[in-house]
Amino acid sequence: MTGAANRTASLRRATSESTVELELDLDGTGRSRIDTTVPFFDHMLTAFAKHSLTDLTVRASGDTEIDVHHTVEDVSIVLGQAIRQALGDKSGIARYGDALVPLDEALAQAVVDISGRPYLVHAGEPAGFELHLIGGHFTGSLVRHAFEAIAFNAALTVHVTVLGGRDPHHIAEAEFKAFARAFRQAKALDPSVEGIPSTKGAL
Repeated sequence: MTGAANRTASLRRATSESTVELELDLDGTGRSRIDTTVPFFDHMLTAFAKHSLTDLTVRASGDTEIDVHHTVEDVSIVLGQAIRQALGDKSGIARYGDALVPLDEALAQAVVDISGRPYLVHAGEPAGFELHLIGGHFTGSLVRHAFEAIAFNAALTVHVTVLGGRDPHHIAEAEFKAFARAFRQAKALDPSVEGIPSTKGAL
């Protein structure tokens, strides 16, 4: 079911590399049950749910004995698809959101447009961040990869910029929280918006 009255989605995706089951409610309170078998990604998805006020359940398994890459990518693909499905025709939404979020020494900004046009601009992570193993298993490069999969499958325009930071855990978490807060604003139902917020009449 989709639409303003019931903005939910339930999806399953199975490949030779992973199996993902995901449920979400865009009009939730931020409750989550996350088990991707990738602990740091569980932490990021829990933060996304909490700060975007999206109820989210994820159960995933994959070939993490090879690398966590496939599981992170496939969960992000399904999350993006579920967001797109749950948004329905996007009638009555605010459409745009922006957030500036600190985490100790780290500072990240995210801007979201529920545009129907997939695009990601991702910048500012310090040199070497993409090679760092966060928690010993999650490479920094997967942060961009997750945002890319979400944005392209949800048909969002997303700009994420790291403005400062030293600790890779803090940088990644600030990015996910900033994205969550910006998405929370963008998906919100605005009573002053009549119909679809686009001069084209469609998003």
